[in-house]
Amino acid sequence: MPKGQTNIIPKIMLNVSNLSLQFGKRVLFDEVNIKFTNGNCYGIIGANGAGKSTFLKILSGEIDPTSGQVSLEKGKRMSVLEQNHFKYDEYTVLDTVLRGNKVLYDIKERMDALYAKEDFSEEDGIKAGELGVVYEEMNGWNAESDAATLLSNVGIDSDMHYTLMGDLDNKAKVRILIAQALFGNPDVLILDEPTNELDVNTIQWLEDFLGNFENTVIVVSHDRHFLDAVCTHICDLDFSKLNLYSGNYTFWYESSQLAAKQRAQQNKKAEEKKKELQDFIARFSSNVAKAKQTTSRKKMIEKLNIEDIKPSSRRYPALIWEQSREAGDQILEVNNLSASVDGEVLFKDANINLKKGDKIGIFSRNSKAVSQFFEILSGKAQPDSGDFTWGITTTQAYLPLDNTDFFKEDINLVDWLRQYTDSDEERHEEFMRGFLGKMLFSGDEALKKSSVLSGGEKMRCMFSRMMLLRANVLLLDEPTGHLDLESITALNNSLVNFKGTILMGSHDHELIQTTCNRIIELTPNGIIDRYMTYDEFLDDPKVKELKAKYYA
Repeated sequence: MPKGQTNIIPKIMLNVSNLSLQFGKRVLFDEVNIKFTNGNCYGIIGANGAGKSTFLKILSGEIDPTSGQVSLEKGKRMSVLEQNHFKYDEYTVLDTVLRGNKVLYDIKERMDALYAKEDFSEEDGIKAGELGVVYEEMNGWNAESDAATLLSNVGIDSDMHYTLMGDLDNKAKVRILIAQALFGNPDVLILDEPTNELDVNTIQWLEDFLGNFENTVIVVSHDRHFLDAVCTHICDLDFSKLNLYSGNYTFWYESSQLAAKQRAQQNKKAEEKKKELQDFIARFSSNVAKAKQTTSRKKMIEKLNIEDIKPSSRRYPALIWEQSREAGDQILEVNNLSASVDGEVLFKDANINLKKGDKIGIFSRNSKAVSQFFEILSGKAQPDSGDFTWGITTTQAYLPLDNTDFFKEDINLVDWLRQYTDSDEERHEEFMRGFLGKMLFSGDEALKKSSVLSGGEKMRCMFSRMMLLRANVLLLDEPTGHLDLESITALNNSLVNFKGTILMGSHDHELIQTTCNRIIELTPNGIIDRYMTYDEFLDDPKVKELKAKYYA
C-alpha cells in the first residue's frame, strides 16, 4: 500500500449468517449470508412474492428465521418504518415521533415519573440527575425541536403536532411514521416502501436526507428513481438467495442485461466482452458523477469490478404496443373542461390540444382530479362543463385506476382474454396461450381463474387486453400499481418505444421522466401545460409561480 494511504474497512452494523426461512415445503430463504456496513444504502429487490418485506421483518426481529441469525452490533440502535398505521392512534403526533427512539423516550418517561412523585426524595433526585446526564448526552433536551423539524420536512404543519394520530388520515400517518423512523439518528434504518403516499416534494426531501445519512440504510421500494437516488448497493432476492451488487438499480439492471446478452454471444472473444463491460462502467460512472441527486456520500461507482456484473435470471413481460392504424394530425381537443365531486372542484377550464406523438404526464395535487379527467375522456363520466373531441382516426385504450369490474367473472385467463379480440386467428387457444406466456402466464397459469388473480397479475392481464386493441392512443391511470420492478421496467421501455400518443398519470418519477415530452398539471383554478421533461417541470420557476397562484 502506498505511503500515507490507509485501508479503511467499513464497519459491519448488521450481520446475517446462514439465514433460512421455510413455510412447510416452501423455502423462502436458503442459507443467506450478507454483511450490511456503515455508510451504505442497500436496496432489496425481487419479484412479487420473493420475500422482500419478510426479509426486513426478520432483520428487525419481528419474525424469527427457521435457522441462522441476525446480529446487530452491540450498543447500536435499529429503527424501522412502522407498517401498522393504527399502532399510535392514542398518542399525539409529536409523541409518536419521539417514541421512534425508544431508549431516549424511556429515559424521559422515567424522569417525568420521578419528578411527578408527591414524596420526591433525595434518592429520587439523585436518580433523576443521573438520568438527566444520560438524556443530555443523547441530545434529549433538543428532542422535541428535532422531532418538530422532521415533521415540518415531511409536510406536517406545527398546528397538527398535538393532534391525536387516530384523528388523522392514512396519508398523514405515513409521513409521521417516516419522521418517527428517521428520528434520533439510528445506526441502522429499515424502510419498507417509504415513498408510498408521499408527494414529489417530500420524496425529494427524503432522497436528499438519505443521500447524506451517514449510517446504514436498508430499503425496499418499487420506485426506481428513489432507488437510484439513494442506493449504493442492490441486493437481488432470487431463487431463495440474496446476491449483493455495487451500484444503484439502473446500474444493476443495465449491467445484468448486458451480461445476459454477452452470455448469449458464445462466439464473442473474451477480450471484446471485457472491453464492452469496461466501457459500460466508464459511461455509467460519468453519468452518476453528473447526476442531479449526487452527494458526497454517493461514491458507489468509484471501484466497480467487472466480476460483479452477472446476468439476471429474472423474467420480464413482453409488452409491445402496436397500432392497427396510424393516427392523423387531429388527436384530441379539450375545451373549457371542468369537473367536481361532492362540491369539491377537481379541475377547471382545461383547454388542451393534443398533437400527434405527444406523450403527456398528467398531474394534480388531488389524485381524484387525474382519475376523473381520465374517466371523462374515456366516456365513463360526465364533466361539469366544457367538452372534448377525439380525432376521427384515433382509437383509445384505457387503463382505469380501478379494474375490479373486469375480473368479476369466474373464467380462465384464455377465455378472459378472448373477450377483447374479434380476430378468429387470435381467438384460437394456441395464440392466446402464447400471448399469455409472453406476459408470464405460462403453462397451466393460463388456465387460472380471473377472479383469483393478484393485483400484479390483474395488471398484466389489463395490459394484454390493451395490446390486443392495438390503439393509437393510450390512456393510463397509475399503470405501475401492484407491479414488481421487472414489470415496471418492461412497461417503461415499451412506452418509450410506442409510436402513438400517451396520456398518463403516474407517481413513478422515472416512468414520466423517460417517457413524456409534455407535462400537464390540473388545478382547481386552471391548468399548467408545458412541453418539457418532468425534471424540468419540477424546477421551472414559472411553473412554481403558477402553482402558487392556482392552488392559493
